[in-house]
Amino acid sequence: MDKGESFFLPAPSSTVAGEVDALFNFILIASTVLFFIVVFGSIFFAIRYRRRNGKRQYTSEKAHNTKLEIIWTIIPTILVVIVFFWGFSTYLKMHVVPKDALQIKATGQKWFWQFEYKDGASSTNELVVPVGKPVEITLSSTDVIHSFYVPNFRIKMDALPNRYTKTWFEATQEGTFDLFCAEYCGTGHSKMIGTVKVVSEREYDEWLENNAISGEGLSLVELGEKLYTSKACNTCHSIDGTPNTGPTFQGIFGRQEKLQDGTDITADENYIRESILNPQAKIVSGYQPVMPTYQNILKDREVDALVEYLKTLSN
Repeated sequence: MDKGESFFLPAPSSTVAGEVDALFNFILIASTVLFFIVVFGSIFFAIRYRRRNGKRQYTSEKAHNTKLEIIWTIIPTILVVIVFFWGFSTYLKMHVVPKDALQIKATGQKWFWQFEYKDGASSTNELVVPVGKPVEITLSSTDVIHSFYVPNFRIKMDALPNRYTKTWFEATQEGTFDLFCAEYCGTGHSKMIGTVKVVSEREYDEWLENNAISGEGLSLVELGEKLYTSKACNTCHSIDGTPNTGPTFQGIFGRQEKLQDGTDITADENYIRESILNPQAKIVSGYQPVMPTYQNILKDREVDALVEYLKTLSN
């Protein structure tokens, strides 16, 4: 078990995680104590005043106890006030973004996360950030509601269509942390799993520089094979013939596809390119129109690379 990890929560790895955990533990302990008081009190009175020898047992004739009633009113009120102000203070810290925060754009789509950085760098399903630096995430969605959730950082924020939402965090240690979509978003929801990679500031600067020139020095086929995984094509399309959310890529080039409108089409270069950039134009029979567009996500060379890679996937 990692340092700080508990039965309920993974190891805290952001500046706000410790405060969230402290509040969580306070509420858990207070609720547990009250639970046992109520449950065991009920059991005690049920036994103490049960019917005995056919006769009912009664409490005293006393109608009420003012002191006792004041106590069980004041104590819960104090607990509620503590939780309110403690929670509100933590809420503000989680939602007021530091002025010097690094800004990253995150877009949720069925079923992957796309991240845009400064200098034109981008990544899919892997958010790369420097340690010890506040990071502001501006979220949006191109289709349905998604939810950006990093358990180790104790942050969760919905990504909504046609509007922006924001969240922020500051990672306190290097490492790779799970990123989930916490809002059911369709059949591929369980596969919408990414990572947050926290590196040193020097490594982050190097990554940005290398990412901006990603694909240089690779052939189109090599780049396409890399993009098949890095752009999350593998979440919906297999390369071994296995049925999935979308048609398998095995043997796709030159294959006759039957469309939902009853027509047949040959999967040539133009069909594959159109399916990447405008996937709703021609829907293969037996599949749902759920693929998002990669317009403005893939560069022209990257589209060409995917086409060339798919051409190599023969039966």
